[in-house]
Amino acid sequence: MNPLRRLWSSVAFRLALNYGALVVVTMAVILALFYWQTVGVLQNRIDQHILVTGQRLMFTAQREGADSLAQDIRDTLRDGMNTDTEIYLLLDAAGARRVGNILPLVLPRAAASEVVELRTVRDGRITDARLRAYDLPDGGRLLVGSDLQHQREIEGLIGRAIGWGAMVALLMTVGGALVFRQELETRIAGIRRTIVGIEAGDLGRRIPISSQEDEFARLNREINGMLDRLEQLMDGVRHVSNTIAHNLRTPLTRILLGLRAAEPKPDADRGEGLRLAAQEIEELSVIFDKLLGIAEVESGARRQVFEPVPLAALVNEMVEFYEPVAEEQGAMIALVIEPGLAAAGDRDLLAGALANLLDNALKYGAAGARISVSTFTRGAWACLMVQDDGPGVAAADLERIGTRFFRVDRDLPGFGLGLASVAAVVRLHGGSIRFADAGPGLKVTIELPRA
Repeated sequence: MNPLRRLWSSVAFRLALNYGALVVVTMAVILALFYWQTVGVLQNRIDQHILVTGQRLMFTAQREGADSLAQDIRDTLRDGMNTDTEIYLLLDAAGARRVGNILPLVLPRAAASEVVELRTVRDGRITDARLRAYDLPDGGRLLVGSDLQHQREIEGLIGRAIGWGAMVALLMTVGGALVFRQELETRIAGIRRTIVGIEAGDLGRRIPISSQEDEFARLNREINGMLDRLEQLMDGVRHVSNTIAHNLRTPLTRILLGLRAAEPKPDADRGEGLRLAAQEIEELSVIFDKLLGIAEVESGARRQVFEPVPLAALVNEMVEFYEPVAEEQGAMIALVIEPGLAAAGDRDLLAGALANLLDNALKYGAAGARISVSTFTRGAWACLMVQDDGPGVAAADLERIGTRFFRVDRDLPGFGLGLASVAAVVRLHGGSIRFADAGPGLKVTIELPRA
């Protein structure tokens, strides 16, 4: 690609160049206004001096006559004050020059009422001048003016300064655009390299974080957080795939062996084999239903039906549902409820999550278990806690609780998907779940956004 075209294709370069062009245009407008204001002030001063001088000389002519006026003009031209710029011309009634430092010239009619700008010959050179004409009582004419050579030099000086300033500003704009592009390219290069590495399969690549806390540092930190989450999800997918394969192989093998063993047997024994196979298939169906439920929750498809859910009513309903089971095994469920507390969410999903926690507490608490269910407020969060006094969980296993197919005690019935479902529901609601040793037992705390 052509280097200039490649440079122009850079968004950073175009943005910086456009911004610089806007600055240059703004500066040009300001300098133009400054130029015209400066020139206007100088011209106004010249015009005021011409008018004041003309009025003074006309007063002399009216009071003392044309001869005194001529002498006054001669004295003024010899006094050494403003002699390089002042212009005087006194004409008699016949139009002949009596005294002055310019040649006679044809004046427009406007010169009799206002100061006009003309080209004239002064001291043998052509120059621009501002002139005002006055008619004398004796029929003569008086011209009072100022040579604009000095003003033209000042205007040229200001114009050249503006021109050089505009050129420097243009060069700085282009240079600034190049520097801005290089800086942006340097900051984006880390993101691009990381993306290329991840695309190549290195999910552990992360964007380096600058020590300077700017927009890119915050963006890189958020992207790294997203990549951490993606890596966790990919690891979870691999783990789930491996675990599903492992968990399905055993029941499928049992089904296959049971069906083969039932083939040569009489009808009574064959029926028992088919019954066992059907039971295994039902368990597989339960596993798939739970996995599909977790997948539905993690997809966020039910987020759109969130509404305020009163936690007191929800807890009372679920505890009332589980009380017969608790009484049957000699367990007791205690409630500590904060009235009026509500969480934003899906009532059915939250009820299912609480049911899983109660089922888990009753299963591991065994006979005589004491289970506590409480709700309380913590800042902007509505909290739900379920605690039992069972054998608890080893510290090394606390971090693994909530992952699919993890079971603390494989001698007890279950599939290791209950707490994984709870964790998925909590994540869908934008909350957090924590597992802690209750000493004895397990304490599960769920934090949900308050309604």
